[in-house]
Amino acid sequence: MELIHKNDLENWYKKNYQFKLKGRRILYEDIYPLIDNLSSKFKKELIGYSENNIPIYKISIGVGVIKVLSWSQMHGNESTGTKALFDLFQLFEKPSDQLEKCVKTILANCTLQFIVLLNPDGAIKFTRENAHNIDLNRDAVDKKAIESKLLRKHLDDFKPQFCFNLHDQRTIFNVEGTSNPATISFLAPSEDVERTLTKGRKETMSVIVAMNSLLQEFIPNQIGRYTDEFYPTATGDNFQKLGYNTILIEAGHYKDDCDRDITRKFNFYALLQGLLFISTTKSYSIYKPYFEIPNNDKMFLDIIYKNIQVIEDNETTKTDVGIQFKFKVINGKLVRYEAIEQKGDLSNYYSDNVVNAEKLNINELKLSNS
Repeated sequence: MELIHKNDLENWYKKNYQFKLKGRRILYEDIYPLIDNLSSKFKKELIGYSENNIPIYKISIGVGVIKVLSWSQMHGNESTGTKALFDLFQLFEKPSDQLEKCVKTILANCTLQFIVLLNPDGAIKFTRENAHNIDLNRDAVDKKAIESKLLRKHLDDFKPQFCFNLHDQRTIFNVEGTSNPATISFLAPSEDVERTLTKGRKETMSVIVAMNSLLQEFIPNQIGRYTDEFYPTATGDNFQKLGYNTILIEAGHYKDDCDRDITRKFNFYALLQGLLFISTTKSYSIYKPYFEIPNNDKMFLDIIYKNIQVIEDNETTKTDVGIQFKFKVINGKLVRYEAIEQKGDLSNYYSDNVVNAEKLNINELKLSNS
């Protein structure tokens, strides 16, 4: 297995990532100028419109026989993958001398298609759902949403060997058995309730093994494995069942990175390593290390207030309160707020920010659901 050299990636990234995309809320108006400025190396195609008539674009590059389809922001509030894709486009535009061979290998052996920002209406509202409150990731069977129909049409037309389905996950996820956040999590979706290890799943797992091998050099013990419980209406499960090997990348928390502008880097590294592996491997037989990736657990919080005062029925007690940062759009701006995720003895939970709150009253924090 050929891994991209760590220093080569770091040296290129710090000078060349797509700095015009930052923050949690990425909209069509943010990405369109970047699409428009892509060079003739890329084919840019308007493939349809969202429920609210916002354009949806597909970007293509490469001339190889191996077909790979990727899409981002099928959940409008999950933008890390979109930023990572535009970092990837930057690399294809101007690779360093050290990474040029990697890029040429991928583009010679693969034809890549990217649907960037599949759910632009949800991005405006900063919600998972589209304009008609449909979760596109649970609409693979009914295909009620325009965006779901669009994705499926291009899947069926292109018939890729591999798909990358890019998501974000909540801060609540940690790497099982550790105090580390699950900064990146992977999933090889199941094709049936029995979670059968089909040929396609083994191939998907092999790609994830390669991506995990690289990421362990950057963020050791911060990579998790998402549950492979079968979801009958989910996109990844259905695409995998149809014979299109689908890799889910879930971008999560990294310390002091609420906007996920550090996590995006690791998302980009994983994508690049996955594409290099797909473009060069002769065998997808090394899949068993996939099961050595620890499961995701749900024991991480943005803030833990220890021993905070709570007044109930005129009686003051002390307890722990765990906070998750949440977001909503107010007057066109994304606003972060603190919401209670857990309450009680939180000695088994983890956080980068543990506050001794013995002198605080919970009502002083102005929490959204206190």
